Amino acid sequence: MNFNHNNGNGLRLFVAVAVSALLAACASIGRPSGGEYDYTPPVFLRSTPAIGQRNVNESRIELFFDENVQVKDAMTKVVVSPAQINIPQITANGKKLTVSLRDTLIPNTTYTIDFSDAVSDLNEGNELDGLAVSFSTGDTVDSLQISGMVFEARNLEPAQGMVVGVYSNLDDSAVRTLQLERIAKTNQKGQFTIRGLKPGKYRIYAINDLNRDYHWDRSEDVAFYDVLVSPSVSGAVESDTLKAVNGEDSVVSREVAHYLPDDILLTWFNEGYKAQYIDKYERAGRRRIDITMAAPADSLPVLTLVGGPRNGAADKEWAVLSRSATADTLQYFITDSLVLAQDTLLVSVRNLRTDTLNTLSWFNDTLRFVYKAPKVDKKQVEREIKAERERLRKLGADTLDTIILPPKIDFLSLRFNVGSTQDVHKPVFFETEQPLGSIDTAGVHFEVQRDTLWDPLPAPAISLADSIYLKRYRVDYKWNPGARYRLKIDSAAVKGMYGEWNKAVLQDFKVRELSDYSTLYFSISGLPDSVAAVVELLDSKDNVKDTASVVSGSAEFDFILPGTYYARLFIDRNRNGKYDTGILDSIQPEDVYYYPKKIVLKKNWDVEQTWNVNELPVDQQKPKELVKNKVKDKKRRRNPDGSFVRDENDGSGNSDEEDEEFIDRFGGSNNFFGPGNSNGTRNIGNSNNYNMR
Repeated sequence: MNFNHNNGNGLRLFVAVAVSALLAACASIGRPSGGEYDYTPPVFLRSTPAIGQRNVNESRIELFFDENVQVKDAMTKVVVSPAQINIPQITANGKKLTVSLRDTLIPNTTYTIDFSDAVSDLNEGNELDGLAVSFSTGDTVDSLQISGMVFEARNLEPAQGMVVGVYSNLDDSAVRTLQLERIAKTNQKGQFTIRGLKPGKYRIYAINDLNRDYHWDRSEDVAFYDVLVSPSVSGAVESDTLKAVNGEDSVVSREVAHYLPDDILLTWFNEGYKAQYIDKYERAGRRRIDITMAAPADSLPVLTLVGGPRNGAADKEWAVLSRSATADTLQYFITDSLVLAQDTLLVSVRNLRTDTLNTLSWFNDTLRFVYKAPKVDKKQVEREIKAERERLRKLGADTLDTIILPPKIDFLSLRFNVGSTQDVHKPVFFETEQPLGSIDTAGVHFEVQRDTLWDPLPAPAISLADSIYLKRYRVDYKWNPGARYRLKIDSAAVKGMYGEWNKAVLQDFKVRELSDYSTLYFSISGLPDSVAAVVELLDSKDNVKDTASVVSGSAEFDFILPGTYYARLFIDRNRNGKYDTGILDSIQPEDVYYYPKKIVLKKNWDVEQTWNVNELPVDQQKPKELVKNKVKDKKRRRNPDGSFVRDENDGSGNSDEEDEEFIDRFGGSNNFFGPGNSNGTRNIGNSNNYNMR
């Protein structure tokens, strides 16, 4: 059969498809012959202009149904393509639904209105899913379509309500400047279908279009397809079982139109772009100045004193820098006494800043850091004087004289992360409010309990946890499982860079037994030998608890506490050991796979799991307990005999039983969500994008 979409035969095919689909819907769904509850959605009867009508010049579209209808969430669910800058007006009145387009109609253009599941009957709210109407302002109705799914790249969450669109303009810059030519929105499962396409080649994008300008802005979430797409259609035969009035089943075969591609997988990401500038700065006490950047920075700012006795001095001459790994949080601890004495510091700062063209350029500014002495709490002072007077009275001293309070001593605080229980494989950490000047090891005592006595041990090694963050330290020791330790630090054993000494510290803790832990092994298949990968162990909220590299097809997790866990794997394309997002049109985000079942670990267990990362398509990989963007429950529809209507989209047959087996809904060994196919893209297999011919 000849599928020519630029002539009358193409139009007749389109109209026949629509009409046949409606007839099939009426035949397969029907209305219950009895019962107290209406489980059937409204039936679409006709529209003005009619489906497939050409040379339309009217902006008002009316749809008619067999019962009173309502439209819900029209702003988010109903999609008009080409995209409308002015929001269409959509109203329901009785059995009629009206769409008023407020943008000027474009000549020689096919318009598609996709209602998704926004239309339902007025009484019971039964949704009519998948309703779409098309017409043309020219002599031709374009009827090709493409479909697929959109997921969040990092965690495979279905993307709900995301705009998916195409460009026939194949320039990489089109998505940044031009409006998407044909659009659709993803449904609750992340599925989309873009209708009304002409033959040709297209680029495909998905964007979280927050400002409704229908092109990508740098801060928005985005997904792109690696290859150009050429939509096509072919004929196929589909069989269906219908129940006759007498209750007997009959098999009906009919020709269908199979639109391709129907297995496009888009995984959205965010480049993490933030305009870079100095967001906040302050004099945090006399000893420190803080600078906070609005975004992670690749280069450190250059600070130079302006005026004063150290005029022109660079920051390394008068301060020590402690910073975050991303260089967006900077703390300068002042070391020069002349600088410390100044209440106001003028500092010239040369830093990279995002300009009006969204490019980074060096910028000079002068910042004023002002020290404000803390306010005196008069009531607190009065309480302290009263207490001191009472102390002197008890000692027999004359309390009529002026009371001079003793000077306050500022101690160096040491904040330990250890509680009563310590993991056998982890060091102990402590943090201070300033970099340390020295540690007197003679004042550090380490003991282990034997029966009721404490035996001394060589002091553990204490070192900086990070060479750039100068306030966190680690205490390393090879802990004996089940042993109880005591760490004592004498007063004045630790000295800060400004001369304060610590108060005495006592940390008493017990190390866990080896039998308290589980060990988890993954035997992983489906990955090319040359690919580096990392497995992430997750808790019930999808948070990463531990990581392990895949080595020779295996990943091992030791010292895991009992509990319920899940697992996720990502392809470590650049072998840096961490997940990396994408860059629009050049780098896809690193591929992610989920182990499809929960893992329950108990004390002193060794558990091994086999994991073929390609065993399930993408929409079935993530355990349902972890999915946050869940599909809204719908009332189950009934057949005339009272049985429930099978939902073709969920592949479950509306079964209430949980199936523990891995089932490929799409069928066939080549339709798996895997590392790639012949064109270098990941796909989701056959999504059954059929329409009646």
